[in-house]
Amino acid sequence: MSLIRVGEKIINRHKIDSYIDQVLELRSQGLSQQEVANRLGLERTFISRLEGMGEVRQGYRVAVLGFPVSNKGEILEVANELGIDFAMLMTDEERWDFVRQKSGVELLNDLMALMMRLRTYDVVVVIGSDLRVRIAQALLDKEVVPIILGETPIEQDQYVDPAYLREILIASQNRR
Repeated sequence: MSLIRVGEKIINRHKIDSYIDQVLELRSQGLSQQEVANRLGLERTFISRLEGMGEVRQGYRVAVLGFPVSNKGEILEVANELGIDFAMLMTDEERWDFVRQKSGVELLNDLMALMMRLRTYDVVVVIGSDLRVRIAQALLDKEVVPIILGETPIEQDQYVDPAYLREILIASQNRR
């Protein structure tokens, strides 16, 4: 246990670390700052200041959704390097497997859950056919940045230029 004397007080460093871990765990689970503060007996402003001290970047939260992408691994590397919050990319085979392996109800529920998740981001980069991009623009109330791979239907994997995607993602993160 790490005890530190501060004037007349003895501070338990382990207890502080434990509270910080609990705060971050609860916030990452989706609880609001106020809910976490109430649960742990802290002030909401403390939670806010704690998050501010640890914030790695400011800017828009960005998601990437795309199919059919031939260089999926390369594109995911770009997304990871830039700290993109969510990326879901599929090859043509993977998208058909995604559809075929589910019942109609399961597929509908998965698509609805995906749309709900995408609506939590400030910017969604959609990589796909012209029709798929238009559908995403109609369903999401967010900024949708299109990378159109061709006209519907696209029946084989398409190459996405990583340098072009990098430019789009950097611009999307810094729109404030």
